[in-house]
Amino acid sequence: MTISMYDISVAVFSARLKALDSVLALAEQNAADRKIDPQVFLSARLAPDMFALTRQVQIATDHAKGAPSRLAGREVPKYEDNESSFEELHARIAKTLDHLASFSAADLDGSEERTIELRLAGREVSMSGLQYLLHAAMPNFYFHITTAYDILRHNGVPLGKATFLGR
Repeated sequence: MTISMYDISVAVFSARLKALDSVLALAEQNAADRKIDPQVFLSARLAPDMFALTRQVQIATDHAKGAPSRLAGREVPKYEDNESSFEELHARIAKTLDHLASFSAADLDGSEERTIELRLAGREVSMSGLQYLLHAAMPNFYFHITTAYDILRHNGVPLGKATFLGR
């Protein structure tokens, strides 16, 4: 059985972003229920040297829109990174999901061998599409959605694994 690059990229990014959107909706409701200013959650971070929740969501969507774009040889859409509310984060996720919906499996066929060149850790690197997806894009994406979840859970939002998984 062959697994397509589409199935391990676009389909996964889409499912996880929908789950992240649900996590954010639960956090937004929790803030209202507990009479907490939403900015408390949006600016929260796990450690002083880590990015806040808003930036975690921005970076996660950057990987989700960037990976299939690079794999398909398309220009990566640029977002302004100016979101400052749950509403704006939901809109960013929706925009990313719309972008992901513009890809078909055929767009990514053969991309496992496409050379992907990008800047990582301050240096230019070149790798195959499959290496890029599995060793750069996906780990970074999962790191940031997990960190967003962890920030909210740490701040008392009642989330569980099923919520993270989108169930």
